[in-house]
Amino acid sequence: MHYPWWYVPSLTSPMLIAMIATIHVFVSLYAVGGGIVLAGEVSYAYKVNNKSLLDYLRSHTLFFILLTVVFGAITGVGIWWTISLSSPLATEALIHIFVFGWAMEYVFFVLEIVAAFIFHYYWGRLDPKVHKTIGWIYAVSAYISLVLITAITAFQLDIGNWTPDKGMWVAFFNPQTFPQIIARSGASLLLASLYIYLHAAFKLKDNAQLRALVENRTSKWAMAGAALVTVGGAWWYVNLPESAKAALAGASALNILTLLIFTASAVVFFMLYFGPYRNPGWLNPGFAILYFVIGIAATGTGEFIREGVRKPYIVYNYVTGNNVLISEIPKLQATGYLNGGTWTKAFMKAHYPQVFGTDGNIDGNKLLQLPASDQIKVGEVLFQYHCNDCHSTRGFSGVAELTRGWSKGMIHTVVTHLDKAHFFMPPWCGTEAEATVLTEYLQSRSEPVPEGMKFSNINSRENTLAEKVGRGEAEK
Repeated sequence: MHYPWWYVPSLTSPMLIAMIATIHVFVSLYAVGGGIVLAGEVSYAYKVNNKSLLDYLRSHTLFFILLTVVFGAITGVGIWWTISLSSPLATEALIHIFVFGWAMEYVFFVLEIVAAFIFHYYWGRLDPKVHKTIGWIYAVSAYISLVLITAITAFQLDIGNWTPDKGMWVAFFNPQTFPQIIARSGASLLLASLYIYLHAAFKLKDNAQLRALVENRTSKWAMAGAALVTVGGAWWYVNLPESAKAALAGASALNILTLLIFTASAVVFFMLYFGPYRNPGWLNPGFAILYFVIGIAATGTGEFIREGVRKPYIVYNYVTGNNVLISEIPKLQATGYLNGGTWTKAFMKAHYPQVFGTDGNIDGNKLLQLPASDQIKVGEVLFQYHCNDCHSTRGFSGVAELTRGWSKGMIHTVVTHLDKAHFFMPPWCGTEAEATVLTEYLQSRSEPVPEGMKFSNINSRENTLAEKVGRGEAEK
């Protein structure tokens, strides 16, 4: 309520977060898991003095840096840009609550970048022992970044015993922290292995012996990752708050996707065991692409589910999905949603000063005296601020389609009982007059009942039959 709203037609601005964040996750998990795998494999190559393996790992490190450091940095900045615009209140809350955690993350991020460049650009010029140490410095720094960021995002799903008067560490060690760290640790190792498979399948296509070695050794990391994903995922589910379990159970798509993730993890594990681990030599471009697509699909689906079950919150029991603090809702319901927002109130003063009372607040009765066209315009403002976090007008989760064929009374009832109509929606945060104005806007955008689906005649025949039955006149 304290920030202007960033309106993205048809798509909704939070969907931009999902798009950019998912791409970034594909890269950031590789940055963590790839660092661990590279440090481990370089240490092994030095130990057995395998120059061919070292040469391959050097070539893969260049691919790794270009993707994780360069492209990963771009998408990382993109996440901050989009969350600041589309979820400013939640972003503010997470920065204030975890200010020391973010400071630590930035320190380890800088250390991670410096170590990555030294590891690659001083390859062959450093003593093997020093080179291995630099590799592990990168791996540990990247992993600490994963732990810090995962704890913060886990807090969004369940704040545990944290309250605003408690410190960061209470928020950090929330019920979801360790399950999600385990799951993401596994995902990072699994995804990193699939990147290596993809790279090696093309880079080593003329060197079957070295390709088989890379294939066999990488499969161990991948299987460990698949096992951790399964364990962490199961623990994640057990620790879900009741609202999240209800959201998961109430959305058939999420149920199907959850089953697919666990199935995909099991399939990948057995494919790795009976393929690259037990029978090296399977690796070819087609096989690598198949593995990679399955891994990307499973990772992206997991992120989608993790975000989806948070509803109706952005930060569990603290910030609602439409960027309102839980503590502010009673006041907004009493004095008005438009009165409660800096930008909404400024808009009303600039365009409809006649609706303000002597106390400087919007008068509900005066609001309802506006012409119908102006009520619709005010309703559009209410929709953008109150509803556009999850709904577009037409497009993604469009209300024009969701309210198709609804009467004005049905729309008004749902608006005033949002959390009762759909428990994964936040409650209505305005007055009765504002609900009426929003209803006018939604009614003006609602699509009609499709042709061929109008049952008025059938209903009339049923009513007539019922009347006859009541009088004992219906045919036997």
